[in-house]
Amino acid sequence: SFLQLKLWNKYRVSNIPSLIFIDASTGKVVCRNGLLVIRDDPEGLEFPWGPKPFSEVVAGPLLRYNGQTLDSNALEGSYVGVYFSAHWCPPCRSLTRVLVESYRKIKEAGQKFEILFVSADRSEDSFKQYFSEMPWVAVPYADEARRSRLNRLYGIQGIPTLIVLDSKGDVITRQGRVEVLNDIECREFPWHPKPVLELTDTNAVQLNEGPCLVLFVDSEDDGESDAAKQLIQPIAEKIIAKYKAKEEEAPLLFFVAGEDDMTDSLRDYTNLPEAAPLLTILDMSARAKYVMDVEEITPEIVEAFVSDFLADKLKPEPI
Repeated sequence: SFLQLKLWNKYRVSNIPSLIFIDASTGKVVCRNGLLVIRDDPEGLEFPWGPKPFSEVVAGPLLRYNGQTLDSNALEGSYVGVYFSAHWCPPCRSLTRVLVESYRKIKEAGQKFEILFVSADRSEDSFKQYFSEMPWVAVPYADEARRSRLNRLYGIQGIPTLIVLDSKGDVITRQGRVEVLNDIECREFPWHPKPVLELTDTNAVQLNEGPCLVLFVDSEDDGESDAAKQLIQPIAEKIIAKYKAKEEEAPLLFFVAGEDDMTDSLRDYTNLPEAAPLLTILDMSARAKYVMDVEEITPEIVEAFVSDFLADKLKPEPI
């Protein structure tokens, strides 16, 4: 039913079974990984399972790649990449190779940065083998409870995932993987999220994470995609700020898409008209699309389209 779909989307559920705990008085999500909670705390001793600060969840000894240990409070005052990964997963191994270089570049640029490996390996031996390729620190494999708490804290649904934290332990971005692959020179570190992204092969995975506004433009025309970004940016910033004030994630991601093979296949897959500019909201998980085909796209049109979508006033077409 429509209401079920709304709930799936609101909580960005990508696999089942999924158990999400909510504070009924505020409507805020207390914990995304309810199934892990019940496994880890069957007696309910940690109830109400709300998010704890990173420093508290990570507390304890960490391993260095050279076999020494250090205390987790050594991370304080640094940017931290919390890296959920495993040797058995090919995309993890290829990300690790890139990440080793990124780590080196960021440290050489004089930034205080550490990466914490949280393993999803299937044995201590494969953990050791994988960790031997990494120049950073790790939660000991044997400390399954702490690894599980970190998975719970960030609601990890799949690997590889790289969460980048600021020096206070607050999340800067959950999209560290996309950022690292898009910014090989690490010029944008620590990768504060941009309100509007240019759609690329690496960030297209984000289209599956919930509703996305995608403005398709004719990129033969130089400057067209910059103009499109400037058009959407103030609206995106306003929405992000509004939800940030409520300590919630924005209900929409914003993209500008030029013309390339990936955009062509996205248009084919979602069955969109050829027109450019074309203003759309695509909701892959709900297999729904909303299309605004007008001659000229103005800030007023975008703003009305977005507010109608958020108020459930638009009628979805199937993808």
